[in-house]
Amino acid sequence: MKVLVANLGSTSFKYRLFDMADERQIARGGIERIGAAESPCFVEIGPRRREETVPVPDHAEAVRRCLAQLTDAESGCLKSADEVSAIGFKAVHGGAVSGVQKVTDEVLDAMEEMSGVAPAHNPPYINAMRLVHEKLPEIPLVAAFETDFHQTIPGRNRYYAIPYEWAEAGLVRRWGFHGASHRYIAQRTAELLGREDLRVISCHLGGSNSLAAIRNGKSVANSLGMSPQSGLPHNNRVGDFDPFALPVIIKRTRKSLEEVLETLANRSGLLGLSGISGDVRDVTEAAEQGNPRAKLALEVFAGGVRQYLGAYLVELGGAEVIVFTGGIGENRAEFRAEVCRGLGELGIVLDERKNAAARGEAAIHAESSRTQIWIIPTNEELIVARQTRQLLEG
Repeated sequence: MKVLVANLGSTSFKYRLFDMADERQIARGGIERIGAAESPCFVEIGPRRREETVPVPDHAEAVRRCLAQLTDAESGCLKSADEVSAIGFKAVHGGAVSGVQKVTDEVLDAMEEMSGVAPAHNPPYINAMRLVHEKLPEIPLVAAFETDFHQTIPGRNRYYAIPYEWAEAGLVRRWGFHGASHRYIAQRTAELLGREDLRVISCHLGGSNSLAAIRNGKSVANSLGMSPQSGLPHNNRVGDFDPFALPVIIKRTRKSLEEVLETLANRSGLLGLSGISGDVRDVTEAAEQGNPRAKLALEVFAGGVRQYLGAYLVELGGAEVIVFTGGIGENRAEFRAEVCRGLGELGIVLDERKNAAARGEAAIHAESSRTQIWIIPTNEELIVARQTRQLLEG
């Protein structure tokens, strides 16, 4: 069985093709600037990489081009598109519809209902799924929702202190996201340590960020709440925020509620605080050059991670493992060091030499540390491929 996993942005399409017989990645590729006059495309099959720039008007055409790349007579890896058993989508938010679902009108309607909560994620997925189903009806589509892994979170960590009927009728609760990433970390950590009964704190730090508390392979808390705009600060999204500040901002700026929410969702986070960029590399460079706002942005970000880390140590009663993953978690040694700074009394001690030298999957804790600290590159696409296979096999 071969499964194509799609990861969508509003104007981008990235994919990986897996052979599920041995979970081997056969190919990967991507298309940027969908809808523009020219869209850069690439495909990697083994050591071969091919690039081209062509017009790609929509996500359905992106999928068609992807399949054309994979079935190319000279450089492809498939004889025909019929070899693709399904396309798995890393879907974000379906509200009461979660888990792993075949894409139907009911599933799409549930995602549509939550588009206001996930405005950067749901609309491109909904549009792409509808277009692909219309133009390629022979290929089954599967939605693997990010909220699925967090369905085991207990009520004490799921409910806001609001009228109960809001939570039930309005679906206003902490759903949790980055489920594929945190699920992979839970599974991989169990493999590395040879134990299923672990208390793990998974730190997914990248363009968007979240921490998850995991006990015995199951999520018991996640820093993301009702929407992907919540929790930790993100590259351009606000994170946790007092809603009673909204009328103050509206009055002072004379902006509408919609305009303020747009700013909180797209021009806040590291970008809003630093005034420079939402990319932690740019912000770090500016901070090292003495920019006070850049320094503040990094301090707020690291402080948020440390606050959730402390809360989850209490929730779990300690942790055997802390894992860093995501673009920042995997690649920014100085940020990992800042998160772990001064935690020796809690039995969390980073080895500075190991941390600075680490590349890829690596243990970076000191010998004196009671808690193991790991870098584990995440593999969300493999999780979606596994879930897609399981659904198709019943």
